Amino acid sequence: MQSLRDTWLLFNHYLTMTMRNPVMVIVGLFQPIVQLLLFAPLLEPIANTEGFPEGGSIGVFTPGLLVMLGITGSLFVVFGFIAELRAGVLERMRVTPLSRLALVLGRLLRDVVMLLLQATVLVGVAWLMGLRADPAGVALSMLIVVLLGLLVSSCSYAVALILQDENAVASVLNFLILPILLLSGITLPLTLAPNWIQNVAGVNPFAYAVDASRALFIGQFSNPAVWQGYLVMGVLAFLGVFWAVRSFRQGVA
Repeated sequence: MQSLRDTWLLFNHYLTMTMRNPVMVIVGLFQPIVQLLLFAPLLEPIANTEGFPEGGSIGVFTPGLLVMLGITGSLFVVFGFIAELRAGVLERMRVTPLSRLALVLGRLLRDVVMLLLQATVLVGVAWLMGLRADPAGVALSMLIVVLLGLLVSSCSYAVALILQDENAVASVLNFLILPILLLSGITLPLTLAPNWIQNVAGVNPFAYAVDASRALFIGQFSNPAVWQGYLVMGVLAFLGVFWAVRSFRQGVA
């Protein structure tokens, strides 16, 4: 019970801090919306070609952008966290009775709520541009966004506790983010890619999230990509949270 109470208190604290300075939330939405406005129309000429998934250009591109939003938005929470590390926030928390589990869950809940808010705005903009998706599928795809946010945010916090340096973290992110995004099929479906790229993308867990979201958007609930996406994201989110909790307990021991 103490962990739940502490989690709620910290969640409200971090949420209040974010709402007082929502610049990062707004900036995090800027790139996906710009891509939706400027890149999605470029897909229309190839939307009817062989190998292009069902759903049309907007219906295929929007689920990919949700995954991209989950990756990029959750990755960059790490810089604010490192600033807190430098300010000695975790050091001061050593002398408090706060649950170590709550230190992680409070932050993760804040990150997930902000991510869902951004995702809702993004889907709203896509709807204004002509998106016509299955409402239940869109709602279920938000669960994938939640799992994705938990995975990426928790891993970001764990890496930050290990490196504790903005430059080192930025180098790691720059090294990983481009191949991850390209091999997820976010901008262009992987069904249009050569076989060797599709084979390499098979080991990228985020590609499963994209495929599952696209299937849900067109109401293909029995598509194997759906349960595969939930399974991969669920298992990895659990492992990511476990890693973050362990790192926090060691860092605030």
